[in-house]
Formats: sequence, C-alpha cells, structure tokens
Amino acid sequence: MTSSPRSPHTTEVAVVGGGPVGMLLAAELAHYGVAVTVIEQNERTLDVPKAGTLHARTAQSLLRRGYLTGPEPTAELLEAERAQAFHFAGLPGLTITGPAVEGEPIVGRAQGALERLFEHTARRRGATVLRGHRVTALRTGEGAEADVRLTVEACAGGASPRTVVARWVVGADGARSLVREAVGITGEEHAPRTRAVLGLVDLDAPWQAPPGWNVTERGWTVISPGAHGPSRVAAFDFTGPHPDRRTPLTLEELQATVSRIAGRDIPLRNARFLDRFSDFARLADTYREGRVLLAGDAAHVHFPVGGQGLNLGIQDAVNLAWKLALHLRGWPSPWLLDSYTAERRPPAARTIENTRAQLALMTPGTAHDPLRALFAQLLRLPDVSRRLGDMISDQDVRLPGHPAQSPLTGLFLPNLPLVVEGRATSVARLLRPGRLLLLVLGDGGAEDEGRRAIAPWEQVVDVVTAACVAQLPAGVLLVRPDGYLAWADDGGGTRAGLAALETALDGLLGRRAPAGPGVD
Repeated sequence: MTSSPRSPHTTEVAVVGGGPVGMLLAAELAHYGVAVTVIEQNERTLDVPKAGTLHARTAQSLLRRGYLTGPEPTAELLEAERAQAFHFAGLPGLTITGPAVEGEPIVGRAQGALERLFEHTARRRGATVLRGHRVTALRTGEGAEADVRLTVEACAGGASPRTVVARWVVGADGARSLVREAVGITGEEHAPRTRAVLGLVDLDAPWQAPPGWNVTERGWTVISPGAHGPSRVAAFDFTGPHPDRRTPLTLEELQATVSRIAGRDIPLRNARFLDRFSDFARLADTYREGRVLLAGDAAHVHFPVGGQGLNLGIQDAVNLAWKLALHLRGWPSPWLLDSYTAERRPPAARTIENTRAQLALMTPGTAHDPLRALFAQLLRLPDVSRRLGDMISDQDVRLPGHPAQSPLTGLFLPNLPLVVEGRATSVARLLRPGRLLLLVLGDGGAEDEGRRAIAPWEQVVDVVTAACVAQLPAGVLLVRPDGYLAWADDGGGTRAGLAALETALDGLLGRRAPAGPGVD
C-alpha cells in the first residue's frame, strides 16, 4: 500500500548535493542562522580515491572559516615563505609557495574526510540533511519573490515523494546537475578527446608497477602504491573518448588498459573502487538563474589534473555563503548575488584553460618529447615556477573592483599577526565570526570615526583597532568574511576616506530597513 503524501518541508535554502561543496555551503549558511536543507542521494560518505589536495588559497580560506588550523602568525613568519614540490602536466619541478603565516601551501586532506567534517559542522549548527534522497523535479514559481518547489524521492523507494519548498536552491549536484538542466542554464563546452580509467586496487607485484606519473608512446600511467593498503591506479589513453562513458569499468578493463599503456603486465586484484572519466569540460554561462544558484562541478567541470576541481568548488561555497545569508536577512544591494558569477566564473574559466593546456602538453609520442623536456627545464626557473604555482593554487586571484577604488581592493589579506588591546591575535581569528571587518591599523584615532561611518551596518560589520608589525599601504581596511579586501583607505581614517567607506558599504550591502535581526 502506498503511503499518503507528506506535507511539504519548508526551508530558506535547499542545497542539492551533499558532497564537500554542498556540505560546506550548508555549514556556512547554518552558521549565519539560515534554515538550510541538504538533499543527498548517498546514504553515507563514500571514501573514493578522488580529490585529496587542498591548494594554498583554499587552505587559507578554510583557516579563516575555522575548518583548518595553522601556525601562530609572528613577525618572523611574516617575512618567510613555505614551499612544496608539485607537478605540472605530470612533469616534476613545479614548486608551490605561500606565506609562512598561512601554513603549508598544500594540505593533504581526503575528499571524504572533508565531507564528514563539513556535514558534522552543518548538523551541529542546525542544518537538516536528507541522505538517501534525490531530487527528481524542480519547479520555479512566477515572480521574483516566488519560492522554488523540489520533488524529492527516497532512493530506496517505498515512501511517496515529498515536496521541499525553498526560497533559494543551490545546485551542488555535480557535472550531470539536474538543477542546472531544470532551470536551463547553458554553458561553454569542450568535447572529450581522451579517455581515463581509475581504480583503488591491490597490486599483485608492486615492484613491477612504475610509481608516480609516467609517459609512454601509448599514454600515461599514474600509480600511487599503498604502503599498507590498496593502491591508486590510473591510466590516460589518448586514442579517443570512451565509446560509452556510462558503461561501468571492470577490473579486467583497468588492468588491460594500465598494462597496455605501461608496456608491461601489471596484475591487479580486489577492486574497492572503479571509475572512468574524460577531458570533457563545461563552464556555465551564469551561476545564477532567478532563485537558483550553482556551485562546484554543477557550474564547472574539467580534466582532473592538478587537483583543482575540489578547490574551485570549496571557494565557490566560501564566496557564496556570506552573500546569500546577508541577502536573506534583508540587505538589499544587488551586488551581493550578482557578484557571485562575476567573481567565481573567471577562476573556473582559467582552470579549464590550464587543464586543457596541461593535457596538450601530456600528449604522448616522440613528437611531443622535446616540448616536455623544454618545459621541464622551464619549470626549474623560479619566475616560471612561481607564476604557474600561483595560478594552480589560486593565490594570484584578484577580485574585480571599481576603477575608482583603492588599488588594494580585491586583494587577499594575509594572516597578519595583530595585537588588539594588548593581546596577540591575527586576521584569521578576527574573521572567524564571518562578519565584515573594519580593521583600523595604528593607535585607534580613526576608530570613533569608523564606527560613525559604519553605523547603518553595525549589525554586520565589526570594528577593531589593532597594532601590526607589517607596513601596509593603507591605515583602514574593510575585509570581507572570505578574506578579500572590499575597501581600503590610505589616509588613515580621514573624513574623505570614511565617506568613501560609506559609499563602498552602500554598494556592498545597501541600506536595510531598521527592523529585523542582523547576521551574527
């Protein structure tokens, strides 16, 4: 007997997809008191051998939001850098560097571990997580203020579908996003030309398997032997795309492909995970359609070389959460949501281009060997390594700003060591509440003027006077919750400068009606 339909579940934001991007977005929205519901088809987190690298800007962002820890910033660390070896197009020699006050520029953290951390935080903060459910339909209402209605079914079957009614929906449901398709968001696509296979398996004879990244005339193998457990085995075949991308990969096909490309027999057994992928790329034309937004692979997908996809998605979530929360709490500036696509689409476009460039450089065959040899030499040049390292790690991202604003606007503020009321602290600690921060550097003479200037926004802007050992070209800084500078005044708090601050806040937030709670 079919059960009767249940009453609709209402929420402010429905997040479709509970991978690391969706769970982080839910945790951040819940931090701001937003009622958020995550709909995820998997009953539990899947530990699969996919992304496991957090690049510098992602780690720096998660440090500011409290999900990672870092070193205690000091004046000595402020003058130092940390470096870690990485690769570009499978070639060794790339070095990724970052400010020592931020910690290591590369953080190893499995995708499954991140998902569990973000989900635990989201639930603890009051988010609703519907695991074992999938969205089968999405319908947007008429008018700018209309809610979005989702049809949600239990993956196991048996129960009747339920309706989730949300003011906003975020599609974090992957490359084949139902949300993106339902609202008709189009995108720029690059057809696949390469096939790839991946497995988490046991190696019968580990000494026969070439470790790391290796190119032959037939393609590439990427093998990470497990010291005390399964090994991650992948192969890239450049003879054309998969005839049928959705055909399940078998252990026999994985072994045959890896052995053929390596040019030797590599016996495999006990597959824990098998998957196939390609170099298909897509970039959504917009990340927003009405009350529906996209994040992560739903907005951008590319060949997974360099571990950049997870990092893009996490930064999408960090960028979007505080803006959507402020919008939901009545701050009327159109910039809050319009800027999401403007700020996050360009880094995704650049990542798609650099992964396509890497794949071109990886094309097997003797015709490309001299090019790879030359590029390997170039990677050893400090300027080249720094340029590519900053690109891979997104440390060269600068957000678009108005031409009339300070040259500092849009830059990422390092985790400076600060002293506030005699106590040591840092930029990351002051940003932990997730509010905008007006940072007055110096003796505090401008603090009173600053408080008067931000009076219409005092519910969402903290004002802090701090001493800093670093010499900065501005005496007053408005820092966004994600660590980027929204405004800077090099006049140390002059009336003209603080009038410009009011103009900047008007553009960022608008002026809300007096009634209603703030974002705490």
